Amino acid sequence: MLEDTIIAVSTPPGMGGLGVVRLSGPEALAIAKRIFRRRNGRRGAIPAGRAILGSVMDPRRGGLVDEAVLTFFRAPHSYTREDVVELSGHGSPVLLEEIIRVGVEEGARRARPGEFTFRAYVNGRVDILQAEAVNDLIRSASLAQARISLRQLGGSLSRTVLGLREGLVHLASGVEAGIEFPEDSLAGGAATHARALEPLIDTLERLVVSYQAGRALGEGVTVAIAGRKNVGKSTLFNALLGEKRAIVTPYPGTTRDFLREKMVIGDFFFNLVDMAGLGGPAHPVEAEGMRKGLRIAREADGLLIVLDGSKKESAEDMKLIRRFQGRKAVLVVNKADLPQKIDTSKILALPGKAPLLNVSALKGTRLGRLKSEIRRFFIPFRNLEEEIILHSRQRDLLDGILQCLKEARRLLLEGQPDEVCAEELRRAMALVGELVGEIRTDEVIGDIFKRFCVGK
Repeated sequence: MLEDTIIAVSTPPGMGGLGVVRLSGPEALAIAKRIFRRRNGRRGAIPAGRAILGSVMDPRRGGLVDEAVLTFFRAPHSYTREDVVELSGHGSPVLLEEIIRVGVEEGARRARPGEFTFRAYVNGRVDILQAEAVNDLIRSASLAQARISLRQLGGSLSRTVLGLREGLVHLASGVEAGIEFPEDSLAGGAATHARALEPLIDTLERLVVSYQAGRALGEGVTVAIAGRKNVGKSTLFNALLGEKRAIVTPYPGTTRDFLREKMVIGDFFFNLVDMAGLGGPAHPVEAEGMRKGLRIAREADGLLIVLDGSKKESAEDMKLIRRFQGRKAVLVVNKADLPQKIDTSKILALPGKAPLLNVSALKGTRLGRLKSEIRRFFIPFRNLEEEIILHSRQRDLLDGILQCLKEARRLLLEGQPDEVCAEELRRAMALVGELVGEIRTDEVIGDIFKRFCVGK
């Protein structure tokens, strides 16, 4: 496949002022010469790195296809490290497709999704972490995500991971030396090796935790609004969104299904879910809504548990809080605009460390504080200038490395044989190789690049 010359439109679908068709491969320049004519009519060599004005022609049928500017990038000084030609013409989908057609007739093959970046990866231009950053940069949903992706495209995450591997190699060599030459090993070697693992473990823990922030920058963290009927969940939902998205009435059980909307706090996205109130259903449809609500609450990343501050706390309130004990949750005491009857000290006395805020969704009281608490509590990661993981694949592999190192540390401290510890370090290094793409798993590589657009 890598011996083919590929062709694709590299600008977004639709009409625009300009459209770029890209060729990459051993025949890129030869094909371009057959379909391109300079404006001045000159023939001969096409220099690299210069923009040349001319026309795309149909050599088989004759006639002009489009006016264009040709730029040639000679291998290895190109995105793919192959010969690359870019034809910049008018941004008409019809004309761009015609350029593709004549290019294919002259020997090119239509590129698959992500094939240009795949070639850059195979040819050593980027590693797999940088390749993922390319796609993230294109699809960035926020400026913060774009900046993180740009840093990672420049190799920031790769350097961090390779630094971890360097530490692992150094540590593994010490452990292996103790196995091969036990008479030369220093006293206290196990304790020394265990201490050497600490900074590696700390770095890995920070990276794994950062995934929550990375996910919130891209797809969003799901936060479900849970509570008994008529406590003001839908009013709070509308107030946080800043629009009347959910129907609100004074009658209990108005919401019988669930609504999901995206909310932005700073640079982070939250998928806010309003669902049916919990409690005794008055109708089979309401009962189904409650079943759905409980399922959503179980699957959500976090919860806003809403209580009615204008009423005395009930056994059902306490049961609801206990039901979600152990989950990431913020307790929201609503209706602060009314005389307060709830005893929040009893709520706070329950096990757990959920923060509690008094708000009025109807009047908008302390909603700014609630948003800040949602941001702080559900995304504890603070500094966007630090390395942030954007993919579950990366998170899972880093977590696997972390577990190997924790196990190695445990084995060392317990005085287990060095051979057992060395095996954990070997497993960790294999996962590092998979993370940066040095150990290629075809299924994983295919899954990564199929998410790319054609032409990148």
